Amino acid sequence: MKLAELGEFGLIDRIAQQVAAAPSVPLGIGDDAAALLPTPENLTLITCDMLLEGVHFDLNFCDPHSLGRKSLAVNISDLAAMGAVPRHCLLGIALPAAVPVEFMDGFMTGMLEMAGSFGVTLVGGDTCASKGGIAISITALGEQRPERVLKRSGAKAGDLVYVSGTVGDAAAGLKELRSGRREGFLVSRQLDPTPRVAAGVAVAEAGLASAMIDVSDGVLSDLGHICEMSKVAARVELARLPLSDEYRALCGDDLSLALSGGEDYELLFCVPQGRGEAVEELFGRLGLAVTRVGAIVEGSGIELVAADGSLHQPGARGFDHFG
Repeated sequence: MKLAELGEFGLIDRIAQQVAAAPSVPLGIGDDAAALLPTPENLTLITCDMLLEGVHFDLNFCDPHSLGRKSLAVNISDLAAMGAVPRHCLLGIALPAAVPVEFMDGFMTGMLEMAGSFGVTLVGGDTCASKGGIAISITALGEQRPERVLKRSGAKAGDLVYVSGTVGDAAAGLKELRSGRREGFLVSRQLDPTPRVAAGVAVAEAGLASAMIDVSDGVLSDLGHICEMSKVAARVELARLPLSDEYRALCGDDLSLALSGGEDYELLFCVPQGRGEAVEELFGRLGLAVTRVGAIVEGSGIELVAADGSLHQPGARGFDHFG
């Protein structure tokens, strides 16, 4: 069956039947707006991301299930970067009428699977026909106490710069997909990223970071956002960049994807001096690697230092849709 045969309202009903009830949603899918119950004394944090066919994803590389998972994961990652607990989401999607209903079933299975992993409830959205490719827009909502919310603007000279996990894997995975490979660690990092919610919330609630962001556009670009918003500079030690064995096997000593590739959705954050040991202990309890890669300094820009002390000039700073 094609979506043209099912119809818009049939599609909405089909989606609604897959969504479980939640105590925080007294009124969900079916009315003109949803009604949500906020947690007392918490701020609501809202983020929105678009994924466009041919720009953010290629259906030759990914299946509907993994596309549904990633579509929500990138939004949840934004909430994690501010230390927020994910709660709700809305889905806007435009599809050609000739798309099979099975595509949407697979997409929703993946999206709701990701939502269930983090306690997120789909509360509404919009569907429409597209005369071109598929366009996906997800709005995600989370909560956190005001004093715990982490922004990009809190870094100070002397802070240490940490990053979770490993970087460059997703960009290396895209390189493998384009070369014909369809599985493996790097490919999975590109197609099915894991938002670092537990780590983001734990760092925020422990009061260990001064600023935080997720690595969506690349280490250099995202650290640059912190520097710009905080009016500081950064010094990154290239030898400290956390690289997976799979990345090293594919890229060798080439750090360009690790610095500028993006889509790893790891956490990059700044920590006041004296709290580094507490950060490392916290991540140890979470079972997630964390690495100090540099420091915040006075001035502007980012200085990259090689192992021999020489300065390194990157070939690119990170992804820019209009760059």
